[in-house]
Amino acid sequence: MIAPARAAAYDVLREVSTGAADLPAALALVRERLVDDRDRALAAEIAAGVLRWRAALDHLIVHYAKRPLERLDPEIVEILRLGGYQLLHLTRVPASAAVDDAVSMARRAKKASAAGLVNAVLCAVSRARPALPLPPRPADPSNRRAALAYLAVSLSHPRWLVERWLDRLGFERTERWLQFDNAAGPLTLRANRLRATRHEVAARLADEGVATEPGRFGPDALLVLQGAALRSRAFREGLFVVQDEASQLVPLLAGPAPGPRVLDACASPGGKTTALAALMGDAGLLVACDVRVRRIDLLRRTLAASGAAGVRVVQADLRRSLPFPTLFDTVLVDAPCSGLGTLRRDPDIRWRRAEGDLPSLAAAQLVMLQQAAGVVRPGGRLIYATCSSEPEENEGVAGAFLAGHPTFRHVDARLAAPALAPGLADARGHLRTAPDEHSLEAFFGAIFERTR
Repeated sequence: MIAPARAAAYDVLREVSTGAADLPAALALVRERLVDDRDRALAAEIAAGVLRWRAALDHLIVHYAKRPLERLDPEIVEILRLGGYQLLHLTRVPASAAVDDAVSMARRAKKASAAGLVNAVLCAVSRARPALPLPPRPADPSNRRAALAYLAVSLSHPRWLVERWLDRLGFERTERWLQFDNAAGPLTLRANRLRATRHEVAARLADEGVATEPGRFGPDALLVLQGAALRSRAFREGLFVVQDEASQLVPLLAGPAPGPRVLDACASPGGKTTALAALMGDAGLLVACDVRVRRIDLLRRTLAASGAAGVRVVQADLRRSLPFPTLFDTVLVDAPCSGLGTLRRDPDIRWRRAEGDLPSLAAAQLVMLQQAAGVVRPGGRLIYATCSSEPEENEGVAGAFLAGHPTFRHVDARLAAPALAPGLADARGHLRTAPDEHSLEAFFGAIFERTR
């Protein structure tokens, strides 16, 4: 019998590979059928791990199968990836169990004729573990061909993206960035200041056997070191939300006093909205928008759990004129983007995105920023943020917006956001986090002020 976690991980990978779902949605689909929490955790670990190391796994499959991936059935490719990942990265899984389950999965997928190939390839991978035939780290990083082979294949990132980062960042920074992406990140929490301080949350979790440590940059961030934080009473009572530390920095751009009228224009799932609510003391007018019904539902659940009772939720499309008769003191546009700054957390994005996606994403982001600008009062603040690493979506959009809107000026985040830790703003005064420099996902934030 195939282990439930492996069977579930295979189904997740097929959903992602066929484009039927992204990784979080695919995991949600299989989670309900897994009764044991350990199986849920293992299925998620395997699926995410395969997606992180897919390029390296594919290289090994081609090498030992002695044929290109295109000549293998998609189901067999996925089974080989799954088995190969377990052999190379899950040392607690017996090699025989991983291989036997992979062979059984080939038969379950009605590909019994490929069972022998699956067995042979995975046994070869297992034997080669001490010295895998992967491109080595080049002795001379200036050898572009060798550097790209190592970075794109052995460190498993899309070649087009590796080329961009190599040209922009150089070999050493790119290598550190890719290594960051390939390491599973810690569970990161943000203390909900509507109900408790960071110190109080840490103490409550410690009483329940959950060990944490403060984040380096987020004033309310806690990293979980040990224990089941999401099963705690503190979580059920809404004392914290799950939110990456880099994401927690974006609301800080609103400053210590964002004003009595604030708009979060792309609000779901609600982490930044609840942070803004805490900055405002859950007073004044805080409006949270999103466009899709499913995301509005998620937003409402987050707000209810956090106790942010004063937030007004409005379904609105930021690509069109916003339906507000009032002007706001602060407007946050945390724009939908490529997500290329979050490849550690969302490893499937590296294979779902293409370089050709960037111009259309940037164009849509500029439209959203322009629409949001129309509801900023004179003297008010407009914040633009992404979780992208790419300049087209970041300073490119910010520059295009300023060029077309002479009534707005750029504001240096180092001056406007005193809670932002030193070193988190670049020379232009934009919030910019980088995996290789800060051990955080890559986020970008720009502040604009309406002058008249």
